[in-house]
Amino acid sequence: MNTYRDRPEAIRLLVRDDRVHRDLYLSEELFALEQERLFAQTWLYVGHASQVPASGDYVSLELAGRPVLMVRQPDGSVRVLYNRCAHKGTRVVTEESGNTGRFFRCPYHAWTYKLDGAPLAIPLKNGYENTQLKACESGQGMVALKHVEVYRDFVFARMSEHGPAFGDYFGGVLTAIDNMVDRSPEGRLTAEGGVLRSIVHCNWKMYLENINDTMHPISTHASATQAADALWKGHAADEPKPMAIEQILPFGSDYDFFDRMGGRVFANGHSVLGVNFSIHSGYAQLPEYEAAMRSAHGAERAAEVLERSPQNSVFFPSLSVKGSPQVIRVIRPLAVDRTLIEAWSFRAAGAPELLFERSMTYNRLVFSPMSVVAHDDLHLFESIQHGLRAEGNEWISLHRDFDPAELAQSDITTHGTNELLMRNQFRAWAKFMLPAEGAAQ
Repeated sequence: MNTYRDRPEAIRLLVRDDRVHRDLYLSEELFALEQERLFAQTWLYVGHASQVPASGDYVSLELAGRPVLMVRQPDGSVRVLYNRCAHKGTRVVTEESGNTGRFFRCPYHAWTYKLDGAPLAIPLKNGYENTQLKACESGQGMVALKHVEVYRDFVFARMSEHGPAFGDYFGGVLTAIDNMVDRSPEGRLTAEGGVLRSIVHCNWKMYLENINDTMHPISTHASATQAADALWKGHAADEPKPMAIEQILPFGSDYDFFDRMGGRVFANGHSVLGVNFSIHSGYAQLPEYEAAMRSAHGAERAAEVLERSPQNSVFFPSLSVKGSPQVIRVIRPLAVDRTLIEAWSFRAAGAPELLFERSMTYNRLVFSPMSVVAHDDLHLFESIQHGLRAEGNEWISLHRDFDPAELAQSDITTHGTNELLMRNQFRAWAKFMLPAEGAAQ
C-alpha cells in the first residue's frame, strides 16, 4: 500500500511550521519518492569542470540513483550523459574517472558512441538494415541530460523535464560560489588533493540540517576542543598558531559567538550560515596575497571577498560550500539510512600555497572518517537514526525562534542559532516532494 505516493496532503502533513515527522528519516517509501521527485526536480551538484580538463576526460557517479557521466567535449564544453548503453543498458564506463579517447565503447557488445553520446558504430551493422533501430530510442545513442548548467566551473544538472530554471532555483546563494572562486586572483579554482569519502548510516537530511546547526559544537565537539586547548595552553594569545590548532579551537566557541555570526535563508531551501563572521574568520592574514587580490579584483571586491568567510553555504539539497578554507561537501543519498559524503579541496590559482594547505588540513581534521571532529557527528547521526524508531514521540522539534511571519518570506537574515535555517530546508523538501506541475502522475 502506498501511504504517500497518491496522497499529497499526507506529505504536506509531515512538515509542520515548527516540527517534522520522523517518517522523513525512516520511510523507505519516502526515500523512493525523493529519488523520483525531489532529486529529479531540483538542481544537483555533479562535479567541477577541473576534474575533466582534457577532451575525453570523464567522471562517473550516481545522481539520485541514476548512473551518469560528466565528460569534456572536443569543443571544450562539458556534458552530462546517462552512463547507459542504448543497446542493453550496460554501464558504458565502470571506472570512477579516466579518459575514453575520442569515443565511448560499450564493454558488452562493442557499440560505440561519440563523446556527446551520439551513435558512432555497431558491429555487424548489416544485421540492422530494414529494421526500426534508427527510429527507436536505442538508435539515438546515449542520452544526454538536457538541463545542465556550468556556473564558474561548478557543474549542476536537473534530471526532470519539469522544475525551476537554474538561476531561479539558486538565486542569491550563488554569490557563495562567487566568493569562493574570487579568492583566486585569477578567478579560477581546481579540485586537487583527491576526495575524502565517508558512508554514514543515517538519512541524508540529518547530515544536511547539521550543517546549519550551531547549537551542537560546544557539546558534541567538546573533547576535540578541550584537547586543542590543552595543547595550546601557556602560549600567548597573539602568538601565531599551528594550522591545526587555528582550525580546531573555534569549534569551542560559546553560544553567543555562534548566535552573533548570523544566518540567511533563501527560497528553495538554500542558506548561508555566518553572514557576519564565522569560525574561519580568524585565520592568519597574508599581506602579499591580499595585495594581489586588490590588484586583480579592485580594492572594494577584494575586501568584500576576504572579509566574508561564511561558515557554510547550503545549495539544497546536495552541496555545502566553504569559501574559506575552500572546501565543499557533496551529499549523495544511497538509501533511507545510508548517505555518502564527499569532501573536496580546491586550489585557488595565483594564491599562496598556504591556502591550499588550509583546505587540505581542514578536510583531514574535520571531514575525514578518522577526523577528531567528524567521528562525534557520525556517532550521533547513527544514534538519531536508531533512536527515532522509539515509540511515544513521532516528531522532531524545530521550534527554536519560530516566528509565524517567516512563513510569508523567502529571503530572511536572522541570528545564527535560529532553527529557521533548518525549517527552510524542510519547507523546500515538502515543496519538491509533490508531483511537478505538468508531469505525468
